Amino acid sequence: MADSTAPYRVKGDTGEWEVVVGLEVHAQITASKAKMFSGAATAFGAEPNTQVSLVDAAMPGMLPVPNQECIRQAVRTGMALDAVINRWSRFDRKNYFYADLPQGYQISQLYHPLVGPGEVEILLDDKDENSVKQIGIERIHVEQDAGKLMHDQHPTKSYVDLNRCGVALMEIVSRPDMRSPAEAGAYLRKLRAILRYVGSCDGNMEEGSMRADVNVSVRKPGGEFGTRTETKNVNSVRFVMAVIEHEAKRQVELIEEGGEVAQETRLYDPDKNVTRSLRSKEDAHDYRYFPDPDLLPLELDEAFLEECRSSLPELPDAKRKRYEGLGITPYNAGVLTAEVETARWFDALLDAGAEPRQGANWVVAELFGALNRRNETLATTGISPVEAAELLKLVADGTISGTLAKQVFEIMLETGDAPSRIVEERGLKQTSDTGAIDAEIDKILAANADKVAEYKGGKPQLFGFFVGQTMKAMQGKANPQVVNERLRAKLD
Repeated sequence: MADSTAPYRVKGDTGEWEVVVGLEVHAQITASKAKMFSGAATAFGAEPNTQVSLVDAAMPGMLPVPNQECIRQAVRTGMALDAVINRWSRFDRKNYFYADLPQGYQISQLYHPLVGPGEVEILLDDKDENSVKQIGIERIHVEQDAGKLMHDQHPTKSYVDLNRCGVALMEIVSRPDMRSPAEAGAYLRKLRAILRYVGSCDGNMEEGSMRADVNVSVRKPGGEFGTRTETKNVNSVRFVMAVIEHEAKRQVELIEEGGEVAQETRLYDPDKNVTRSLRSKEDAHDYRYFPDPDLLPLELDEAFLEECRSSLPELPDAKRKRYEGLGITPYNAGVLTAEVETARWFDALLDAGAEPRQGANWVVAELFGALNRRNETLATTGISPVEAAELLKLVADGTISGTLAKQVFEIMLETGDAPSRIVEERGLKQTSDTGAIDAEIDKILAANADKVAEYKGGKPQLFGFFVGQTMKAMQGKANPQVVNERLRAKLD
């Protein structure tokens, strides 16, 4: 089996190459129901041009007003990433002309962003909690989104939909600290989890509320950074990993053939799994940035920062450590904290009285297995944490065996009935009645005298056969512990 922590290398004709990756993640601030500088709605999937205010359409005399909730969510996100929060920040105009940008400029932040350096901790191997790597965050700035050109509505014309125009974005810029597609995937999944825990972004990449610009360059291991390309608007973790793999190989082949990598913007075609050139890469001076004259600088006071800080929930890493402290295995703790919905469901299970280790094993193995089989999620299943805790309690107190619990769980999934009712109505209670168990054991030993002789003659592995036969005779309702005890007493 390949070592998941071994360095990722691209093999070329001249030897091995190292890939260098940085991501610029655009995360839509979905916690606010209004845009960055206007009160227009931001609901996904609305009819084109139905969520456009006069500010978004850049009508003469319209002035932008910062949405405080968008600023608050960006600050909370920065705090969750253990980043520097800049008490003084400023909006700049990024000037360029495009049909989906009515103002002719985008309001962004270049020189003085809201959030400074931070970091995200990833695991290079989910099963090894020591395989930790820190990925640096350079900055988070807030900006407004542009609209969208629609090329498939007319045979010769492109239509413009301005619904997204002015939507609040956080641009989370990483340092070039990632060295493989897997690291980039782990970083993006972890970043998405943190945003969803904080509640600042829903992380729905398929709806475009989170997308990544992927910066890739190659170099000889440990050498100088090479020229990077930027592949725009990649909207899934799998595609981000595919872009890195493709771009690294393309760049290595180009360099080894005597060519040079052009610093450019590229697009990814998921159908063909290739990137293609879009335009030469612009530098900041090409956009003629300058302070936006319509907006005052943002100045944050201590009371605002304290409110942001105190409103943060328990974050994935802290929750995982707490779970491990309850006796849950590191792997299970990682699975349970990967998605905020899972963690909330499991916390509710613990609140309902489930024993942590038993509950974690059951959720990861039994519940997730059933949901996958039935193509359901925690949000759509009819099983509540309270009912699950009740089922686990019936096992813990000996009312039903682990085998019977699987049966009861299947009936719960099909009928929606409570576990105690199922056990009562269907007569599934486990028996610890030694008289009834002894009677069945005596019959089985009498019917298998030859095997009893073999067992006593030095074949202890036959003990499992006697247990199985007893459980079968009692239709799985015998308490396995009592069965074991009574068999040992009679055989030994």
